[in-house]
Amino acid sequence: MSDLIRLPGEGRKLVTKAQEVTFKATGAQGSSSSIFEVVVPPGFDTGGHYHEEAEEFFYILEGELELLAFEPAERTDDWLDWESADGDRVVRAPAGSSMFVPPNTPHAFRNATDRPVRMLFQSNPSPEHEAYFEEIAEIWAAGGDSVDPEAVRRMRSRYDVKQITPMKFAPPATAPVS
Repeated sequence: MSDLIRLPGEGRKLVTKAQEVTFKATGAQGSSSSIFEVVVPPGFDTGGHYHEEAEEFFYILEGELELLAFEPAERTDDWLDWESADGDRVVRAPAGSSMFVPPNTPHAFRNATDRPVRMLFQSNPSPEHEAYFEEIAEIWAAGGDSVDPEAVRRMRSRYDVKQITPMKFAPPATAPVS
């Protein structure tokens, strides 16, 4: 079958404890955008950030995310408390919701639920985010039970990710088996 058609579950897959990313359309296929299916585990938070060049689009297929896409009146240490000059705040977004992020727009998402969230993610231009996902998967794989925040910061700076608040991953505690 042509690599221009992807059936469910098909595509190159990168799996870490913090994200599962399946490549659906890439620069190698001639696409000017990179398109991914992303599974966001409970407790994952991208942290507030922006891109000077890239634009992004997120579409929630299953589950619910907390989303933010605006310049806050004041940048603080926790993007969940941000409010824009017009009164915009973080939105709890269920399946069917989308978020478009133009260049230079602070944005973030977090899975505050106890279930994985599945979303479609598009980044333009290609292949910047393809290389980003490959490198962050290596950092997560090398980290064991934790990830080196300095390695993430250095890596993100190479991929047009201007971090404002830290990326976090705090999965919910599981109940002990009796």
